[in-house]
Amino acid sequence: MSTSPTPQATITTPEGPLTIGQGHPPLFIIGPDSLESLELALEIATTVKELSTRLNVPVIFKGSYDKANRTSPDSYRGPGMEKGLEILTRVQKETGLGVTSDVHTPAETLQAGEVLDLIQIPAFLCRQNDLLAAAGKTGKAVNIKKGQFLSPHQVAGRMDAARGEDTPGLMITERGSFFGYGDLVNDFRTPPRLRAEGIPIIFDATHSVQRPGQLGDRSGGERELIPFLAKAAAGVGCDGFFLEVHPDPDQALCDGPSSLRLKDLEGLLKQLIALDAISRSD
Repeated sequence: MSTSPTPQATITTPEGPLTIGQGHPPLFIIGPDSLESLELALEIATTVKELSTRLNVPVIFKGSYDKANRTSPDSYRGPGMEKGLEILTRVQKETGLGVTSDVHTPAETLQAGEVLDLIQIPAFLCRQNDLLAAAGKTGKAVNIKKGQFLSPHQVAGRMDAARGEDTPGLMITERGSFFGYGDLVNDFRTPPRLRAEGIPIIFDATHSVQRPGQLGDRSGGERELIPFLAKAAAGVGCDGFFLEVHPDPDQALCDGPSSLRLKDLEGLLKQLIALDAISRSD
């Protein structure tokens, strides 16, 4: 009788390798949508590190140095790659957390890969094969954000495109699918289907509540739904969770409506850890 492959991936961080997937604690990818300042990044990272230690779960700090995909060309994109990588390097050194950020071109990927512990492919770029191949050549783990237009059966091809000779791990992040013109919907059949194929899956609970372009020059969101979707994803079995957080989301420079308040993070993490222990039990 054949058995299904075990969904697992390894991420090398300043504090050592993290293995995610069946038999391991859920991975949490947490941070602001866009990097705003060193001070804010360290405030969030310090809180996240403390929770990671106390709750005994692995965490990667996420902060985008450039959000190239914006509703308006005038929207805040981040501090840029040079300054952003400096901020992420400080986070690594001062907290020991691994870090991740979006990359957009093959050349950028190779440069950013010298700092990032996890390479993140933006959802709208998940079909750019040259970009995926470059990510696979960095020797770092790769997290592919599943495009809002991508069906589950198309995911394996995206993984193959990013699988280099020295790639230590690949994972996919579910963030909802287009529903009409201004909303997203989650298909909770996707996580178990992908895991059955040996693909580690992360659930993005914050982008899943986003309402693209709802506010005209920027996207809206339904922040209050984040805990419900995250717990639903934990119930069907995910290998990790992606959460964008901010001390004051209403003042965030990017995607505040779909960001979780930093003060609400601990309570949600405890609930997700408890549900995960049930849904992914051997």
